[in-house]
Amino acid sequence: MKKMRKFFRYENVGLLFALPAFFYMLIFVGYPIVSNIILSLQNVTVKNLAHGERLFVFLDNYKQLLSDDVFLKALGNTIKFTVVCLVFQFLIGFALALFLNKKFSFAKPVRGLLMIPWMIPMTVTALVFKLLFAGDMGIVNYLLKSLGLIQENIDWLTNPDTAMSVVITANVWIGIPFNTILISTGLTTIPQELYESAAIDGAGKMQQFFKITLPLMRSTIESVLVLGFIYTFKVYDLVYVLTGGGPVNSTHLLSTYSYKQSFELFNYSMGSAIANVLLVILLGVGSFYLKITMDGEEK
Repeated sequence: MKKMRKFFRYENVGLLFALPAFFYMLIFVGYPIVSNIILSLQNVTVKNLAHGERLFVFLDNYKQLLSDDVFLKALGNTIKFTVVCLVFQFLIGFALALFLNKKFSFAKPVRGLLMIPWMIPMTVTALVFKLLFAGDMGIVNYLLKSLGLIQENIDWLTNPDTAMSVVITANVWIGIPFNTILISTGLTTIPQELYESAAIDGAGKMQQFFKITLPLMRSTIESVLVLGFIYTFKVYDLVYVLTGGGPVNSTHLLSTYSYKQSFELFNYSMGSAIANVLLVILLGVGSFYLKITMDGEEK
């Protein structure tokens, strides 16, 4: 009883408020992750699932992935997709944030309008881009032909050479508002007196940008890039609606290939193994972000 009374003292009340969230995470996050790891170490397919046969094959599924050409292609596509999207989202978002940071009449309304692509459901955005880049009736082909840039319609989504470009374009359009708002928020924390002092000392706009803005925006930039990496690396619905991973696996990402293995080929263990590869990479990135954040606070 004494131990119970000590636990329920005032300084421990916060733990009681955290317990519901802890149990929620344990049930709805922890259990599925552990279950998925166990499933990836077994050989579970639609054939033996009905009979309840779950033979442990341990790391055989992961070894098989290393010799799977589609998996390796999906891994390469995921890295390419993530890096290209991050670069364009960040650069365009940073430019827009600098522009919106200036004082003019419609700065706030424009900032609000920029959030529309971020708030629209991903599947709706995918359907819109599917119509824009349609082969025969797409607006993009119509505009290009009207301008005389092309003579025949381009099959954007059914051509392996152009399908990934469309997927990247759609994801960049979605991610720009996120980058813009976060960077704009970071810019508002920089004291204007620093720019005024630099201007008095003769520093130009470029010098102010590289000597004041970028150094003081370091933590914000790190947060934007890491969060952007996590959101982009696990994209699924956008790609699934636009291309379904095709044509000829040219747009398969780890997320879409995991879905295909699990719910189209009914190879549940292989799908789980691919999902775990995705999880490990994201955990690594998240741990790296926490490390640099902790190091920054210590300094």
